Amino acid sequence: MYYVDQPKPVRSRLLSGPLVDIYVGASKRHWCLHRNLLCHHSTYFKDHVVEEDKQRTAKVELFDDDPRAFELLVKWLYQGRIDDVSDMPVEKKWDYADACQKLYVLCDKLLLPQLKNFAIDQFRKGCYQAGLVPGPEEIKAIYDTTPPLSPFRKLASKIAARQIMALDSQEDAGRYKLCFEGNPDFAIDVINAIRQGAGGILFGDPTEGGGCTYHEHQNGERCNTE
Repeated sequence: MYYVDQPKPVRSRLLSGPLVDIYVGASKRHWCLHRNLLCHHSTYFKDHVVEEDKQRTAKVELFDDDPRAFELLVKWLYQGRIDDVSDMPVEKKWDYADACQKLYVLCDKLLLPQLKNFAIDQFRKGCYQAGLVPGPEEIKAIYDTTPPLSPFRKLASKIAARQIMALDSQEDAGRYKLCFEGNPDFAIDVINAIRQGAGGILFGDPTEGGGCTYHEHQNGERCNTE
C-alpha cells in the first residue's frame, strides 16, 4: 500500500469547508469532494473549480478521464493510500494495472507527481504478476494521452521492443502498425529501445558478399542459375 500522511490539525482543515461536484468520464459519474483537500494536493483544482453562484456547489468536469482512475484518486485523497496489486487475485491484476495506467494519465493532468509514480509502479507490478503486457491498442492510447519524454512512453516502447525481439514470438513489428502510424515518436522510441537492448551487437554487413539475397525471385528463394 502507498500512503500519504497529514498531521491531524491539517487533516481536519482539509476535510472541512465547501464541497466540489466532480463529474468524470462519458458516463458523468459524480463525486462530491472537499475543495480544501482537492486544492491542497493539486493546483489544477485551484485553477479549474468553477463556482456557479454562492448558493450552489462548485463544479469540475473531467469527461475525458476514466472513472476507475478517479476512484483510485479519491481513495488516495481520503484514505492516504492506494491498494497494492500484490494483494489481489490473479484474475484482477490486469484490470487494476489498466486502471493504474489511466490513473497515471489523470495525475499528469492534475499535477500529482507522487501519485503518478505510485501508479506506474503498480502498473508494472500488475503486468508482471498477471503475465500480461499492453498490446498495440493500449500502447497507442498511452502515446495519445502522454507528453513526449513521458516515463510511461519509455516503459511502453520498451515493452513493445521486447515483444518484437522475443525469440519465441510469432509476431513481428507489423503488429504495432497502428502505433507507428499514429505517433512517429513511438517508432523512434522502439528503435532506440532495441538498440539499447541489443547491447552493442552489430548486424551483419548487408553489403558484404555475393549471392542473390536481394534479388527478386519468381520461384523459391534463390535465382535459377541453370
